[in-house]
Amino acid sequence: MSHPQSYEILLVPEHEENATGTPEPGTALRSAVVAATGDTGASGYPRYTGEGVEADIDPATHTVEALLVDGVELDYGLTVRIAEHIGGTREERRAVRGDAAEGEPGQAG
Repeated sequence: MSHPQSYEILLVPEHEENATGTPEPGTALRSAVVAATGDTGASGYPRYTGEGVEADIDPATHTVEALLVDGVELDYGLTVRIAEHIGGTREERRAVRGDAAEGEPGQAG
């Protein structure tokens, strides 16, 4: 089974979750795109790192099984979620959504 090469991790306050467990837009205190390292973490799941975040993620369920943020465990009152879009870089996701930098053709400026 092939694993996604990257995920976007969202750190949100626990009380900001809605009934589906997905954070409301704009409520993430921090986000980070993590990329596969090719290693397996202590949890037994593939290890992903990036932007100060290390995560072991179950590729079958997209569940974060272990997490370090800037080298420390997550504080109480915070929860971690995987963004709904899975894989690719932020720039690739912008291209898929049709976002473009200001001043690019097709963009009102």
